[in-house]
Amino acid sequence: MPAQRTILAVEDEPVLRQVLVDALSQAGYCVETAEDGVEAVNKVEQQEYAVVILDIGLPRLNGMDVLRFIKKRRPDIPVIIVTVNATMADAIEALKQGAYEYIRKPFDLGELERIVARAMDRRLLIDENRYLHSELKAHYDFDNVIGMTPEVQQAYLMATQVAESNATVLITGETGTGKEFLARAIHYQSGRAEKPFLKVNCGALPETLLESELFGHEKGAFTHALSRHIGRFERAHGGTLLLDEIGDISLPVQVKLLRVLQEREFERVGGTETIRVDVRVIAATHRDLEAMIREGTFRQDLYYRLNVIPIHLPPLRERAEDIPTLANHFLERYRKETGKQVTGFTYEALELLQSYDWPGNIRELENCVERAVILTRDERIDVGELFLPSRQGLSTARPAAYSSSLADGERPLRTLKEIEKEAILDTLERLGGNQSRTALVLGIDRKTLRNKMKEYGLLRSGESE
Repeated sequence: MPAQRTILAVEDEPVLRQVLVDALSQAGYCVETAEDGVEAVNKVEQQEYAVVILDIGLPRLNGMDVLRFIKKRRPDIPVIIVTVNATMADAIEALKQGAYEYIRKPFDLGELERIVARAMDRRLLIDENRYLHSELKAHYDFDNVIGMTPEVQQAYLMATQVAESNATVLITGETGTGKEFLARAIHYQSGRAEKPFLKVNCGALPETLLESELFGHEKGAFTHALSRHIGRFERAHGGTLLLDEIGDISLPVQVKLLRVLQEREFERVGGTETIRVDVRVIAATHRDLEAMIREGTFRQDLYYRLNVIPIHLPPLRERAEDIPTLANHFLERYRKETGKQVTGFTYEALELLQSYDWPGNIRELENCVERAVILTRDERIDVGELFLPSRQGLSTARPAAYSSSLADGERPLRTLKEIEKEAILDTLERLGGNQSRTALVLGIDRKTLRNKMKEYGLLRSGESE
């Protein structure tokens, strides 16, 4: 049985030790035992356990010493303390030392099984979080950066050099150039990687809500403030806070932000308690902050605080040589996701990808490739499946998969509505009926998609219209 379900029961009384083995084995766990503290320490050293049930009164090495050893060497293992003469002081001390739970002898086996189940859930959550964290760290590795242009290489070289520092970083570039990816890469390759990475879109919230979101508020600070709210700066303590679209914040909020950057402290809205935080700030914007300073809409002193490490990401149109590599990267991702046997692009399709201006930059390219992978019925994606304007100004928005052959009469002409209905049906089917994603892939909003589905009778029976 895997270690995720293995319990170590440390109990010096043979009868009770066997009772634990029988009860927990019947509950579906693999149970190993130790009869004294020294044996328990040796076993924890040699093997991974999901949960430890530990009697306090052990020979050779007492339970509290074993608990301290486990929490020092294997801090993720939940330890359930068992004793016969428990006092409140004992319980408090065990919990202070890191025990997960405390139970007295004689105990109900059902109660113990419930405690073990909760401890197992906690351990599983810890293991899943660690796995997800390792996946994130691998995903946001600087080695995964795609781009051979000098500007891109310089940007990521700078990011690599500053990742281990605590310096504030200002990332500039058009929308969709990869500013958030770079910010996350800096975080996950830094010493703060085990701590939170939080993001605030400063342009998506009005001034009052943004201030509350950043700094938190006290109960009664304003209308509808029915309870205390912990802001992003507090929640990101020890980690990194990405302030996206920093150029959109108002002058009053800029003043409070400047203080946090200078003094690492603030008060919640409506509060008087000064809160100190350890947070690395990464700011990102598509705006020209220097021009905003001249216009009087952005504080110069805040700009200097943010612009400690400036990194600029060029637009995709200025790095056309990277487009084939990026396009094939996205093709491989969505080929695996959809299970489609798509091997690449035609020469004409790659030529069109490189000649297009990409106003939405990498994000637009990714959406374009995802849509093409979903809709194509061939091994290679052709011009017609890209839904991009051709260089001659003619629309190529009709997918080749749905085109009619007039010259050889392979199949009869179909109306535009028939083609549109088939495209919607095909995309819905490939995306498991997910309407929001279908709309995104087809380049329309969800309301338009719903209207089209209603028009073509594609809404399921009983589905809200």
